[in-house]
Amino acid sequence: MKPSPITLPGYAINEYQLVISPHQDLRDKIKTVREVFCSKYGIAAPTRGNAHVTLVHFKQYAMMEERVLGRLSRVAMGFPAFKVECRDFGSYPSHSLFIRVATREPVRELVKEIKPFQALLRLNTDHKPHFMEEPHIPLATRLLPWQYEKGWLEYSRQHFSGRFMADGMLLLRRRALSGEPYQILKRMAFMNLPVSTRQGDLFG
Repeated sequence: MKPSPITLPGYAINEYQLVISPHQDLRDKIKTVREVFCSKYGIAAPTRGNAHVTLVHFKQYAMMEERVLGRLSRVAMGFPAFKVECRDFGSYPSHSLFIRVATREPVRELVKEIKPFQALLRLNTDHKPHFMEEPHIPLATRLLPWQYEKGWLEYSRQHFSGRFMADGMLLLRRRALSGEPYQILKRMAFMNLPVSTRQGDLFG
């Protein structure tokens, strides 16, 4: 039997998430909301990781990491900081609840800037990058039918508000199939630089 590419030297595979992260106070507020929901509806394992807005998640060989970081860094260099407004709750029937991101257009524009080099984020034909078209912050996922129905009945009537300035994005990483928590690989600041300032790096 051939060894898995994950175990071959030079062919280690990582999972990545590119995210926008709220400030600490808002992350703590969302964490409290998650914990209250889990306590009410008997969820033993709350949603893991810090609260954030995911732009894209993908798998890629570790040896491609520097090229991926280079492209993403150039996107960040040319993108302006923007305000993110979080408001109330939404759902994906019949399994997930989330906090809505009301200021969708800047997030969608950022995703649009990343899509032209999606081939660099594609491991193979079976593992393509997944871009998040509707920005949101997960509250609870993989709910049982009764948890979803009762939870959505309650939270569809509740209000939530929070805002933060998105002045950069984070690339998170973990080993594929490890189940480990994601770790921050790099923070890339939004600098709003003109193309002429950045074009020296365009083909790096």
